[in-house]
Amino acid sequence: MPYDSSLDQKIFSQSWESESTKITVSVYSYNNGPKKIQITRENRDAHGDFRFTKLGRLTKEEIESILPLIQEAVTNM
Repeated sequence: MPYDSSLDQKIFSQSWESESTKITVSVYSYNNGPKKIQITRENRDAHGDFRFTKLGRLTKEEIESILPLIQEAVTNM
């Protein structure tokens, strides 16, 4: 069964932003299934627009900044 975006329910979403990157912590439930945390990264391109990229490794500053968002996301699960 292929992915159907209409079955994806966003329960929580908050972002942390720096000059060059934005990290978003979200909670989703697909087809009324278990709630799961999703963490995504977007980097600014040459035009200043955010573009999706792999999350990859996190700096200490990034971890410390999104940790409260992760803790809040857990309360929404």
